[in-house]
Amino acid sequence: MSIDSVTPLNAGGWEAVIGLETHVELSTASKMFCGCRADIPEEPNTACCPVCLALPGALPVPNEQAIEGIVRIGTALGCEINETSLFYRKNYFYPDLPKNYQISQYTFPVAEHGALEIDVEGEPFTVGITRVHMEEDTGKSTHVGDGGGRIHDASHTLLDFNRAGVPLVEIVTEPDIRTPEQARAYGAELQRVVLALGVSDAKLEAGSMRFDANVSVRRPGEEFGTRTETKNVNSLRSLQRAVAFEIERQIAVLESGGTIVQETRHWNEDTGKTSSMRTKEESEDYRYFQDPDLLPLSVDETWRLRAVEALPELPGAARTRFRDAGVDPVNAETLLDNPALAALFTDAVAAGAPGRLVANWLTGEVIAQLRRDEVDVSDTSLSSSHLVELASMVDGGDLSSSAAKDVLTRAMAGEGTPRAIAEANDLLQVSDTGAIEEVVEQVLVDNPDALEKVRSGDMKPLGFLTGQVMRQMGGKADPKVVQQVLRAKTQGE
Repeated sequence: MSIDSVTPLNAGGWEAVIGLETHVELSTASKMFCGCRADIPEEPNTACCPVCLALPGALPVPNEQAIEGIVRIGTALGCEINETSLFYRKNYFYPDLPKNYQISQYTFPVAEHGALEIDVEGEPFTVGITRVHMEEDTGKSTHVGDGGGRIHDASHTLLDFNRAGVPLVEIVTEPDIRTPEQARAYGAELQRVVLALGVSDAKLEAGSMRFDANVSVRRPGEEFGTRTETKNVNSLRSLQRAVAFEIERQIAVLESGGTIVQETRHWNEDTGKTSSMRTKEESEDYRYFQDPDLLPLSVDETWRLRAVEALPELPGAARTRFRDAGVDPVNAETLLDNPALAALFTDAVAAGAPGRLVANWLTGEVIAQLRRDEVDVSDTSLSSSHLVELASMVDGGDLSSSAAKDVLTRAMAGEGTPRAIAEANDLLQVSDTGAIEEVVEQVLVDNPDALEKVRSGDMKPLGFLTGQVMRQMGGKADPKVVQQVLRAKTQGE
């Protein structure tokens, strides 16, 4: 199949059932249960202590800033914030898990029963949120050898415990998603929410936000099929591709008479395929029990209200605001993904600039220039006042649309205000009717055949005559005024 193929709902009589688990590393100064730095230094095993290494006698202490982060995420997703939640030990053995258990939550998470509204090609869709809970990250295993980092082909493995104990939030959806496109849209919207809250940098490529995709297929109306879990997918494109591949793989297995094995699978970006890692564990395999070293966590009403009051404008509200200002859906999504450009847009529109025009500039010329120069908008001289003045000049007929793009690029480079740039570079548009009339009259004298055709009702030469006037005026005449004058003159007025 194509690596970007679309797997439709009810493809071949099958329906996909998809649930996502998203892990988000919180941007805290210290780890979840100790005072070690959480920014993961490059030198291995230099941000470790007896607590995160689980040495005898070391006791965990919860990080209040991390708990604040999960309360904010749960509130933003419309969840119920539980007054009391519990920490559990999730028991399993893996070399990069120093305790041989992971402190997590099982019953009574911090937040549960929420929802996230997403937009898929203009169609709204609601994904239920089962739970939002706190846990700690594991260490990092580096498998050394010729196998490209795969454990099966490694000659040896190196362990780095710098990441062990970094605060993680796990966000689990209901099995409401049905297509790879919906999965990608959910991932993108959740990333926007997390970034808006400021609780994580949510960098997919760096692993500070990553997805586990649970996928099964069934005939519509039947019970859920056997699911697989594809682990640690770290880009939106890979999420869509991995889900699409797994849907088609499972359908092919079932249609050939096989059965789906409940297992954990690995996504290979290079091959565009998933492969089996291990048989999928059930919750009882982890032997959850309440952590005896940690007291129940209490989030009182004051804390919950504070989280609500501190919420910023969330992506759904911003999207509605952009569209109400005349921005088309594609440009609205681009603004959502570029907070600095969205801030320029907001300030410019608040000062009276037309939303659609400003959005077109920001998502067109401005982004193109930023990519060419490989800089951020903060590295340029562009301001919202530039956009307001530029829009006013275009609206007032002082500047053509093409000249405005040139002025915009020069303003970004720091050449001055739009009006000063236009005047210095002779880009101001001529809207003076008297000056245009003189040129129009001469063009009509020079082109009597075209004039006669127009007067006889054939309006095709009108475009030719407009072009002649524009050429003689060096392209600086206002085309609208030129056409108005031409129509008046050719009708004998």
